Amino acid sequence: MRRETAMTSSALVVARGIRKSFGPTQVLKGVDFAIHAGEIHALLGGNGAGKSTLIKILTGIVPRDSGDLSLDGQPRSLDNVHKAASTLVAVVHQEMALLPHLSVAENIALPQARRALAVVDAAAVRAKALDALTLIDEEFAHRALDQAVARLSLHERQLVEIARTLASGARLLFLDEPTANLTAAESQRLFEVLRRLVQVRRIGVVFVSHRMREIREIAHVCSILRNGTTVVDRLPLDQLTDADIVERMGQGDAARAPHAVTLGVRAPVEAKDAVRLECEAMKVHIAPGSVLGLAGAPAGPSALIDQLVGAAGARGRWHLAVRDRVLDTRSPRKALAAGVGYVSGDRANKGLLLSLPIIDNLMASRRVRQGDIWVRAAEQVEAQRLMDGLSVKGHLWQLPSALSGGTQQKLLIARWTQLAPSVLVLEEPTRGVDIGTKKEIYAQIRALAAHGTTVIWWSTENVELKEVCDLALAFDPDGQPTALLAHEELTEERLADATGMAA
Repeated sequence: MRRETAMTSSALVVARGIRKSFGPTQVLKGVDFAIHAGEIHALLGGNGAGKSTLIKILTGIVPRDSGDLSLDGQPRSLDNVHKAASTLVAVVHQEMALLPHLSVAENIALPQARRALAVVDAAAVRAKALDALTLIDEEFAHRALDQAVARLSLHERQLVEIARTLASGARLLFLDEPTANLTAAESQRLFEVLRRLVQVRRIGVVFVSHRMREIREIAHVCSILRNGTTVVDRLPLDQLTDADIVERMGQGDAARAPHAVTLGVRAPVEAKDAVRLECEAMKVHIAPGSVLGLAGAPAGPSALIDQLVGAAGARGRWHLAVRDRVLDTRSPRKALAAGVGYVSGDRANKGLLLSLPIIDNLMASRRVRQGDIWVRAAEQVEAQRLMDGLSVKGHLWQLPSALSGGTQQKLLIARWTQLAPSVLVLEEPTRGVDIGTKKEIYAQIRALAAHGTTVIWWSTENVELKEVCDLALAFDPDGQPTALLAHEELTEERLADATGMAA
C-alpha cells in the first residue's frame, strides 16, 4: 500500500518500524510516527487500526516487539522507555482514570506524588490544581475544586482529566477523544488552551478524534493508521479532503452505506401504545419503535437519563409511561424490571465487566433481569450468534479489554437484544468510535426499534441526531427543555438555535 509522508526537522517523538503482537494477533506491522514541539498532530484511523497500542508503546505502558524509538532526541531501549516517557508525556485517555472518593484537587495532584508516605502540603496541592483547572474553566475550578470526583458529571470529570495533564508539566500531551463529553463552548475553551500551550510553551499535542470538523479546526498535520500500518505520515490537513481521509482509513464503503447487522432477537415485540415522557413544562409522545434524540449541554439530558434509569432515586420531575402505566424507575433494579434498558457513556466504569469474558458481558442484562444463578448451556450458542451477527472478531472467553472501543460499544448494545426492552436509553453510544462502527451501531439501534423498542438517545453531535432520530428533545445550557423537533425539522441550525450550542 502506498504511503504518503511529509517529513520535517527535529521531533519530541520519532518512531520507526514499530511492531507489536498480542499472542497470534499482529496489531502493529511496522508503524512510523513522529510528533514535533509546537504542533497539534491528529492521529487518525478506524477502531482496531492500532492507535491505542501505539500510544501505549510511546508512553512506555506496553513494550514494543521491534522497531526504533526516540524520545526527546534520545534513542530509547525497551527497558528505559517508561522512565523517559513519565517526565515527557501525559495522556488523557478516552476512558477516565480518576479516583471518585478523592477531591478534584487531589486527583489533579496525584500523578505528581513520588512517594507513598510523603508529607502532603494541602495548600500547595490545592493551588496547583486551581491553576491547572482555571486554564480550562475558571468558574468550574472555584466551584468544584474541593468536591469529590464522584459528585461530578461525566463531562466535568473529563475537564478534571485534562487539567491533570496540564498540571504535570509534560511537553507532549496525548488527548484521546477529549471533547466527547464537552459542549461546543467547552470544546472551544479547550482548543484555546491547547493553542496557547503550543504557541507559548512549545508543547506537542497528539489529538485523537473521529470528529472531522474539530480535527480541521485544531490540528496542523495528521497521520493515518490502517490495519496496523502507517498509510499517511505527517501530511498537512489542507492537503487532504474528508473523503481522502475516510478512504485512507479504509472506510470509504462504510461512509456511503450502513452495514447490515443481524441481531438475533428471538421474536418481534408486539406493538405498544405510545411511550409518554412528561414533566411540568413539556409532554412528549413517542410512537413505538421510534428514536427520540436528546440534544444540548449535559445538564438536561443527564438529569433526564438519571431519572429514567433509576440513578436519581425518587428525585426528579420527569415521568415515563408505557400504555398509560407510569413506570417505577426509583432504582436501577426497578427500572430494569419495568423494561427500561441502559447503555452508559462511561463504558469502562459503568458498562463493561472488564474482568469477565465476552460471553458474560453479552448475557449480563438477561441474567440480572431473569435472576439467573447458573450459566445456561444455551447461552454459548446465543452469544456466538450475537458475535457473528455483529462481525466481532474474537472468541467468547476473551476479555473485552482485547477489543477496540467501538467493538466494546457494540457488545454493550447487543446485550439488550435478547430482552427487547420497552425503552432503551443510550448515553453517547458512538462516543470515540470511527465512522464505520458508527454505521453499525446505527443499524443495531434501528433493528431494535424495528422490533418495538423505543430508543432514547443522547448525543452531543447534532449531525448524528439529524441522521438517526425520528424526533429530538432540545435542552438549553441550564438544563431546561426548550423544543421538540420532528425529523423534518432536525437541521443543525434548528438544533443549535434550540440548545444554544453547536456540535
